[in-house]
Parts: sequence; C-alpha cells; structure tokens
Amino acid sequence: MADVHDKATRSYNMSRIKGKDTKPEMLVRRFLFANGFRYRLNVKNLPGKPDIVLPKYKTVIFINGCFWHGHKGCRYFVLPKTRTEWWLQKIKDTQKRDKEAEMALQVAGWKVITIWECELKSKQLEKTLLNLLSSLHD
Repeated sequence: MADVHDKATRSYNMSRIKGKDTKPEMLVRRFLFANGFRYRLNVKNLPGKPDIVLPKYKTVIFINGCFWHGHKGCRYFVLPKTRTEWWLQKIKDTQKRDKEAEMALQVAGWKVITIWECELKSKQLEKTLLNLLSSLHD
C-alpha cells in the first residue's frame, strides 16, 4: 500500500517529531528535580545516549516512546498499515540498539531504568514516579 501523503508532506510531518525535551521526558525531569535529584541530559559518551543520567547514583533513565521503540502489548503501539515491512524493520533496529546499549551500560556498572510513554499517562503517572523514586533509593 502506498503512503497516504506525498513525499514533501511526509517529510514535514516526520520533521515535527521531537527526539528531546518530549512531554514524557519533561514530566520525569521535573519530578526528579523537585525531589532533589540532579542529573545530566543526553550524555553522548554513554551507550544509547540516555535521556537522563544520574552520575551520583550511577543510574541512567531511558524514556521510550511506545510506538518508536515497539512496546509489546501496548495500545499505543500500532503498526502503520502503509509501508508495514519498512516500519517493522525500523522498529526492530531500534529495539536491537536499545538492547545493545542497555547491555553495554550494565557491563560498565550502570543501573538502567526504562520508562515507557504509556506509564506516564495520567492513570499510571503517580505509581510510575513513585516506583522510580524507590528504585533510585535501592
């Protein structure tokens, strides 16, 4: 099935998708800061360029979009009906990179926490943030 948009429209739409400072990221960052945690953002020299790095706790946090990272069983992960094979490969490649980065970080002694976009929706937000707090104090 062909794309429903022409090349210019699709390109514009894709260019509007943010990779940094997303709403889910900002929720977690504000929560951490309000609870006294200080962190660094998108540290380039760490595998996977984690969204949030807490050097004092040797912990990194990835905040993954359910669609872009292929969150299995999540209602926010719906494979597009156009160019399905292409999207499937793109998402598989992302998952492979995620796994490699997580393994490399763990080998280097970092604690890795992954928070999914759906876990930051209003129904689960408080539970997710409290779980994050407890895992940082472990």
